[in-house]
Amino acid sequence: MRAGLVKDKIVYYSIRLATLPFSWMPFSWIRWIGKKAGWVAFYFMETYRKRTLSNLALAKDLALSPKELIATAKQSFQNLAINCLEYPKLAHKRDLSRAIRCENPEEAEALYQKGYGIIFFCGHQANWEVLFLDGTTRMKGVAIGKSIKNKLLYNWILQIREKNGGKIISQRNAVREGLRALRKGIFLGIVGDQGMPDSGYSFPFFGRRAWTSTAPALLAYKTQSPILFAETRRVPGGYRIRYSDPIWPDLSEPLEKEVVRMMDASLDLLEKSIKNSPGEWLWQHNRWKQQTPQIVYKRFRHDCICIILPEEKTAFEEAARHLPALKLIYPLSFISLLIPAKYISFPLIDADEKISYACLADAHLPDYRFKLVFNFTDCLTLKRHYKKYSAFEVLSLSDLKQLAAPLLSPEIENNFSEIFKRALCRSGTLWNK
Repeated sequence: MRAGLVKDKIVYYSIRLATLPFSWMPFSWIRWIGKKAGWVAFYFMETYRKRTLSNLALAKDLALSPKELIATAKQSFQNLAINCLEYPKLAHKRDLSRAIRCENPEEAEALYQKGYGIIFFCGHQANWEVLFLDGTTRMKGVAIGKSIKNKLLYNWILQIREKNGGKIISQRNAVREGLRALRKGIFLGIVGDQGMPDSGYSFPFFGRRAWTSTAPALLAYKTQSPILFAETRRVPGGYRIRYSDPIWPDLSEPLEKEVVRMMDASLDLLEKSIKNSPGEWLWQHNRWKQQTPQIVYKRFRHDCICIILPEEKTAFEEAARHLPALKLIYPLSFISLLIPAKYISFPLIDADEKISYACLADAHLPDYRFKLVFNFTDCLTLKRHYKKYSAFEVLSLSDLKQLAAPLLSPEIENNFSEIFKRALCRSGTLWNK
């Protein structure tokens, strides 16, 4: 405990000292430095680079070329670096009205004056911190915030967020505190673009199924409050904010129907806003997360999977026979099957796509989507190839056998389905000791 506290203090004071000069710098200087830092981070932060590139490739509706995809990924890293470097500026400067301005606050303020609670729905765009800072200069408000492990650092961030009188509420108390605030005519801010695979509601975000919390719509319906989508754009010298028209709940319709309609409308506005400037969105998070933590180990819990089937007939048939086990493990993940052309009509599991290859050289796809690859061929160069793109893991049958070996009894040591389950899944889920 004491060692952890010492480490937190070192990190906290190091960050505060290193970023102190940014308190007095103009936004233009911070952004110039942030762009350089973000460019460096893109090349050195491999995990986040791969996730960013994969997510951009998964966003079908963006239809980015490989060159555009890499350029947008770099812009996203630069955006994040700028945000981090701007925290001291936001903390130090008391009056931010010249730098942060809402273009159309009139309707929101009129609703607030009438005593309505308002749900401001937003995403991780540009510097999302400025939305709450701007809103709380005119209205009483609360917002849902996620804590971080370093309490000293988080308390500093809280001081910045609450500097204009707003209050940050924890995710654990979000529904109770949100209901209380809205019923008192206090606005509630929700950053609603995180992946929530246990929510039961999904939206085709950029043409790809994305699970999302329905809390904004549920709270709106229960308190008869409108949802206003809040867009943030980075402009020279600061930020501009624009609110959408109110999305009102229709209480004559069933709750279940209205929740879907309101969430669809809110996410549609967010998607259109991101399309206008994709490099200012946080592509580093797992937006298309498809699995909860209960079954698959974190190391192998990925949303987009490629399975490469072998050319030799006996090996192909054996792998095909055990594919249902992988489908059981990854029922919602986006699965692509790379199949030898001569077996393309062979009955296999349902997959998002089936791609034929004439020879193994053709199986080296220039594809950034795949975060996890199962290579059931004997081609060793496939591992190096997909790791160059976005793959965190490229697993062969021998890799899976090695992972599962301590958990295999003699009678199942050659059963691929059981090998898959023991290598990838927690005990007590799809298998028992």
